[in-house]
Amino acid sequence: MQQAAWLEQYLEKVGQSSEEGRIAVEYVRTHKTRVGFKRARKSVGAFWTIFRSLYLNSRHYTQESTLDNPRALTLFVHEVRHLQQGPLTALSIYGELDAWQYEFRLFKKLTAQELKPTLEELLTLPLDFDRANLRRAQKLMTEFAGKGYAAWILPLYPITKEIKYWFTRKQN
Repeated sequence: MQQAAWLEQYLEKVGQSSEEGRIAVEYVRTHKTRVGFKRARKSVGAFWTIFRSLYLNSRHYTQESTLDNPRALTLFVHEVRHLQQGPLTALSIYGELDAWQYEFRLFKKLTAQELKPTLEELLTLPLDFDRANLRRAQKLMTEFAGKGYAAWILPLYPITKEIKYWFTRKQN
């Protein structure tokens, strides 16, 4: 299948899946975000770049498999969420918690499946700037995705807030 034909079909599937999917597709179209496949670490399902690109991991997905796989749809929504956040927020546990919760709530809605206990607990965490809460989210992400996911290297807060915390020791 040609890349352009696949992309139209994929965006159509994502957009028709849910309101979250429709919003994500609208964002990608408006911002002319490149969408494709690239090989990445095994622990990564998809990723975004600062050059406004979004890639599904070719280790796990093909053009054909993305069209019938709810996880391929929700990963798209997750990565678009990061693009909407901007890199400072996206590259933090706070940003990851937001994107993971957005993705897995949608996955549950689309599939009506129970998630693994680790993910169910992650969905119960408040999206706030409490450091103990964000450390718990970081631990749950690592438990689910493994150390290769590298959540352990991200700051808890977006980096500007993290630096402020280092100097003041005041949570936002």
